[in-house]
Amino acid sequence: MLVLGLTAMLTLTGCQSTNQSSDMISIERDQGSKENISSLSSVIAANPRDPGGYNVRGSAYGRAGEFQKALADFNTALQLNPNFYQAYANRALVYRNMGKPVEAANDYTAALKINSSYDVAYIGRGNIYRQAGRVDEAFQDFSKAIELDTTDGRAYHNRGLIFQLRGQHDKAIDDFSKALSLSPNAPEPYNGRGVSYLALNDDENAFADFNHAIDMNPKLAESWANQALVYERRGDKVKAAKSYAHALSLDGKYTPARDGLARTRGSTS
Repeated sequence: MLVLGLTAMLTLTGCQSTNQSSDMISIERDQGSKENISSLSSVIAANPRDPGGYNVRGSAYGRAGEFQKALADFNTALQLNPNFYQAYANRALVYRNMGKPVEAANDYTAALKINSSYDVAYIGRGNIYRQAGRVDEAFQDFSKAIELDTTDGRAYHNRGLIFQLRGQHDKAIDDFSKALSLSPNAPEPYNGRGVSYLALNDDENAFADFNHAIDMNPKLAESWANQALVYERRGDKVKAAKSYAHALSLDGKYTPARDGLARTRGSTS
């Protein structure tokens, strides 16, 4: 009974943490630097009627975390060219980072009305649907992106999470593997695939995947907590507690790590 319970917890862990990380803007100093934005502003000054300049600068503002300025640039780009579907998708991503999923979904839908073959918008909208619990609609969007031969591994990764949620672990593993073939340095598909391996009682492959996830990015609490759970299943509470503690040091609010440490060490601080 303990093994089944731990497997269920790990499956939940994988789905929860990837929900938080998928498809969000990472703050990048180079792209969002004052120097880069200043250069883009010079381009706009020379070509004030070119919507592309505003779209590019809006993306740079987004990377810098200056979301209001990013929105203003995307709005200008769309005023100059109402059919600029990429600007809709870029604005949607900013809305997502601002915690406005309704506005983001509307923008992705607007992009798809202009270009029904735009895989980026299907993936972005699918992520919003999945996080809102609209799993069937999310599945349709990810599958549509895949039908369009997307080279974006997120489509396969996120559809894999839905297969996982439905208990279809063989299909989930296939999707996670495809995601890794497209994005070999992404830790999330390793964690996702490891969860499904563990659900099928393939602890060795699960452990290997969790370790790969740690190698790709040692700062993800999820990966360390997943590794710890394999140690716990093996009965090695000392190593499990060490990995759970490390996960907590990375994210003090990560409940699976805190609960795991309580089980293996007996108490938490």
